[in-house]
Amino acid sequence: MDRSLEEDFTAFVAERAHALLKAAYALTGDQHAAQDLVQSAFAKAFLKWRKISDAPEPYVRRIIYHDFVSMWRSHRRKREVIVAEPPDRSDNGELERDAAIRLLLREALAALPPRQRAVIVLRYFEDFSVEETAAILACGKGTVASQASRALAKLRQAVSQLDGVDDLTGVGS
Repeated sequence: MDRSLEEDFTAFVAERAHALLKAAYALTGDQHAAQDLVQSAFAKAFLKWRKISDAPEPYVRRIIYHDFVSMWRSHRRKREVIVAEPPDRSDNGELERDAAIRLLLREALAALPPRQRAVIVLRYFEDFSVEETAAILACGKGTVASQASRALAKLRQAVSQLDGVDDLTGVGS
């Protein structure tokens, strides 16, 4: 690889690594697994850099999402369920409520099947359109819409477990 292509790759990694790591973390829920996904995607992208250097980010994102789904399918391991009780504080319960909502949503997101989780992260965390999400996941727009609908229904069901949480049940409506 010539010097300018290597410099372009290094600049791309420096500029986009943080955003890609955030997306990978949203998928995996684990910092180390997210770092592994991004590192692997960068290694694969480096090998194809001559071909993809004009528009590398969609290629790298596709690798991350596909590797995540493949990793999940190959391991199918059971995840440990973490139960945490919010601390006692005198703030009228707002911090406890916020923490409970975050924990519940995090657990609900982690419980989604990998493809549904990928769609939710792309559509609502990274704010990609249906068309962009379909292109990244190499599937149809209808698949994105149906997976998002199913995932949002599961997330709404999880959120409804908390008393008085009506403002989150309209997500995606």
